[in-house]
Amino acid sequence: MTSAQGWQSFDLLLTCMVVADRAGRIEWVNIATQHLFERSRRSFQEFSLESLFEDKENFQKAFETIVNQRAMSVTFVGVIAKLDDAVLVSASLHMDNDRVIMELHPIDQQTLSERSIRLAREIEIYQETFRNLAHEVKNPLGGIRGAAQLLDMELDNPAQREYTQLIAAEVDRLQQLVDRLIRPAQAGLQRTMFNIHEVCERVYTLMRAEYQDKLSIIRDYDASLPEICADREKIVQIYLNICRNAAQALLGAPEIKSPTITLKTRIKSRQFLLDKVYRQVLVISVIDNGPGIPNHIVDRVFHPLVTGRPEGTGLGLSLAQELARQHKGVIEFDSYPGRTEFRILLPLEEV
Repeated sequence: MTSAQGWQSFDLLLTCMVVADRAGRIEWVNIATQHLFERSRRSFQEFSLESLFEDKENFQKAFETIVNQRAMSVTFVGVIAKLDDAVLVSASLHMDNDRVIMELHPIDQQTLSERSIRLAREIEIYQETFRNLAHEVKNPLGGIRGAAQLLDMELDNPAQREYTQLIAAEVDRLQQLVDRLIRPAQAGLQRTMFNIHEVCERVYTLMRAEYQDKLSIIRDYDASLPEICADREKIVQIYLNICRNAAQALLGAPEIKSPTITLKTRIKSRQFLLDKVYRQVLVISVIDNGPGIPNHIVDRVFHPLVTGRPEGTGLGLSLAQELARQHKGVIEFDSYPGRTEFRILLPLEEV
């Protein structure tokens, strides 16, 4: 399709369709889009695709990915810029010759909430299963370690004692894994008032010390954010787990020439989390320019023991999601080649 006449068939669709040039200037919209924005087709000629969204920066990154043909299609989730209402949409972009075609699908906040609740229930089932298993495993592990220590005391041959020491070391490693499966449910929250950027700076310092010059870390903070009442150490653990996941994904992809992580803080208004609407929600993001989450695990990234890395345990994101839920929050993500963003959403009223 290269002309407005060729796009007339889009008017038959209930899906909102927008056509723009490679610079992002809107050339044509269908009737469904006019109804969504409550604007005439002619008025859209004054707009760019970017101007339709509140989060212009992240939309622009998705748009550039399509225009530069780094992906066949990109889906961006954001709020459209309407004067009287906030509507969350899923925007899918792809190229058609020299035109960018965008489809808009409004997302009901209730649908997002139901998805979050369903994920929470799935994780609870997995966690309960693993906790029961962990309790059954702990006693035999203690017996194996004790036997290895006794045998080590009886052996005189250093070569043979290496084997008993190896047994003890592996038992300790398994014990740590078991403890990580059990610990989230056992520990309560120790709430204090603090500025979230104290956490961000602590994680930034830890990441710089751990990875040094292997990757770049950019800080993009909203300095106006109010203090929150939360468990500082658990928020640090959530953020650090996600940052380390991003770093490991970047360093495990040699094709990424300038691995970069962005630490970002913002406020969202009128957000639906789990089963409640909150007036304001704190959003703490970790954004990387890595290869994206593998398709075969994208629907299960928060499930325990699911990982895209051979050396991974699959516990970091599962633990982070559970700790966020203890704060009545949730972790969401968007991922495609060249950009992955994990967002920790914490309700300010009850955090």
